[in-house]
Order: sequence, then C-alpha cells, then structure tokens
Amino acid sequence: MKILITGAAGFIGFHTSKQLLESGHEIIGLDNLNDYYDIHLKNDRLKILQGFKTFSFHQNNLEDKEAIDRIFKEDHPQRVIHLAAQAGVRYSINHPEIYIQSNIIGTFNILEGCRHNKVEHLVFASSSSVYGLNTNYPFSVQDDVSHPVSFYGATKVSNELMAHSYSHLYKIPTTGLRFFTVYGPWGRPDMSPFLFTSNILASKPIDVYNHGNMERDFTYIDDIVEGIVRVVKKAPEPDINWKGDKPNPASSSAPFRLYNIGSNSPVKLMDYIREIEKNLGREAKLNMMPMQGGDVKKSHADVTDLIRDFSYTPEWDIKKGIKEFIKWYLNYYKVK
Repeated sequence: MKILITGAAGFIGFHTSKQLLESGHEIIGLDNLNDYYDIHLKNDRLKILQGFKTFSFHQNNLEDKEAIDRIFKEDHPQRVIHLAAQAGVRYSINHPEIYIQSNIIGTFNILEGCRHNKVEHLVFASSSSVYGLNTNYPFSVQDDVSHPVSFYGATKVSNELMAHSYSHLYKIPTTGLRFFTVYGPWGRPDMSPFLFTSNILASKPIDVYNHGNMERDFTYIDDIVEGIVRVVKKAPEPDINWKGDKPNPASSSAPFRLYNIGSNSPVKLMDYIREIEKNLGREAKLNMMPMQGGDVKKSHADVTDLIRDFSYTPEWDIKKGIKEFIKWYLNYYKVK
C-alpha cells in the first residue's frame, strides 16, 4: 500500500512511518521541518526513515497548495495519514495565527488533495483538547465538543467538521483519531516528560501546574501507532443506523468515524513525576504553579468504540513507558 504521511519527521509521524515501512508499505513523507522545537531531533528521525528504500520525502508547508496538489498528482497515494499540525495548547494562546495557517488551511489542502485524487481512506489526527470544558469522564466520542478552552483545541474541532463535510459531499472514507497525551522515545521537547527529565538532570525546578492537582491519560507511543495502523487498513462505511433526529457525533450517514486513542487509565501528575524521579535516581525541584490558561484538570479516554471495531487494547502503563523513554533520553543525549 502507498501511504502519504504528513508530519513524517514529527514524533507520531516518525513512529507511524517506521512501523508501516517495516511492514512493507511504501511511505511518502511530508514535513516542513520547522523550528518549533529542536530541528536536530527532526532530522535524526528523518535519517532513520531515509534508510528505507520504500520511503520518499517532500519538505513543504501544508499551506502551499500548489506543492500539496503536485504531491498528490505525482505520487498517487492510496491512503493518507494526516498528522502534521501546529501543536501545543499553550503556544496557541500567543500565536493563534500560526494555527489558522497550518491546522485550518493546511488541512483544507489535504482534503482537496484527497477529493481530487480518489484517495481510498483519509485518517487524520485530532486531539483530546477538543473536549474542553467537558467534565463527563471518561471522555466519549459521543460527547458534545462545542466548548474548547484552547485555540489549538478549536482548530481540531474545526478539522473534524471540515473532514465530515468532505466525507459527506465527496464520499471520502475518513477517520479522525483523538490522541491523548502521547509520550515515549523520540518525543517532543515541549511535552512534560522531556521538560521534566531535562530539568531534573540539570538540577533546575520543574513547573507543576494547578499545584500538581491534575490527571492525564498518558498514552505510550506504541499504543498510538498500533491504533493508527489498525485504523488505516479499514476504511469506514456509512453507518446504516445513523439518524438525523438523534445524531451520533462519532459516526455518520457518510463514510466517517471518530475514535479516541488513549490508555483509558488516567494518572495523577505527581505520580508521573515520581516515576520519572525513580528512573533518573534524582529528586525533582518543584515550582508549584496555578492552572495555565487553555489547560484542563483531567483527561480520560473512553476507547470502547476502538476496542469494538478494531480489537484495540492499550498495552503500556507508565512504569514501562517512562522506563523506555528515560532509557532512550539518556542514550540519545549521551547522559552518564
């Protein structure tokens, strides 16, 4: 199968590309290699992917419609995994215009590429951030998501609506995946495991928001990739039981589905920090902070639909996951 993966040099895109390449698929990678975080990390991921003969790469912005159209027309992907986006809840507070360009216009260009090139299945990344003010735990794909609390979350809700309209109008089989706090080797330096680890090793304090009174459905990267790989192989069909008078947000009369991918096991932030301390053999200096704008106190993924449709089972807990992340971090940065 020939698959276009946007954000291929990113954290999730790299692991997904590598898994599919090892399974014998042909991957067309797309990434703009921007400097939102350490470009060396992105380039090192990319070097690994370029070691596969069935991997090709385009360095382009999602907003460059001419370039995106050309990639679709020349490379003829059968399926698309759209992971590229401007990430970061906190960054979106002060830089909202970047999210319009990358997440809204960029996703529109991908949808147009799928529309005009007979793509068999589009899988796109959404986020647990869409749940916003919802406190009905665990978060279900049947829940209303009309109250995001970050602009990043708002762009992800918009992506889901845009994708559904294209699925309805042009019969494009489309699946949206809401990722929950992904971590693991080769992760993003702006995420908590990276920030906590680097600061603890440097004997610097770590910022702990809401005075540590937070919970997250931390999801190890292997569980995320397993979900993506299972989903991309099975294009959705219209839900014959869908009714307009009682609309189910997770499905449609169009070939469209939404799923959560999480561990379904939220962890207290302080327990997460203690696990990092244990693996580093060092104690963290804690800088207790109030709740940050755009943040939420708790996330918890209901993965019932994913289990039902794809026999998906999260296999990683934080003890195994943090151990693997710390092992990679110490090796990659040559920490003794």
